[in-house]
Amino acid sequence: MLNQHSVAHRYRDYRKEPLSATELKRLVGLLGVPARTLLRKNDAAYQALGLTGTESDSALVPLIAKHPTLLARPIGVLGDRAVVGRPPERLLELRS
Repeated sequence: MLNQHSVAHRYRDYRKEPLSATELKRLVGLLGVPARTLLRKNDAAYQALGLTGTESDSALVPLIAKHPTLLARPIGVLGDRAVVGRPPERLLELRS
C-alpha cells in the first residue's frame, strides 16, 4: 500500500530485528498510549505469559521486547510521530 502511494519507507521484520525495550518505550511515548493497547491478545505468548492486559508499561515493555509477536502491527514512525496501522490506511496519516 505504501508503495502504491509513493511513500518512502523501510520495512523492519519484527521477528528478525525485534524492537528493543528502549525503542518500545519511545514508541509508546510517540503513540501516547499505554503499552497494553499495543498487545495482540490472540497471540500465543499472551496466553502463555498469563497476561491480562492490565499490566503496567514497565512490566509489558520488556515482555514485548522478548516476545515481539505480542506487538500489534504494522506501526509506522516518521520523526516524532507514530501511528498503529489498523486499518493499514492509517499509515498514510504520517504523510501530512
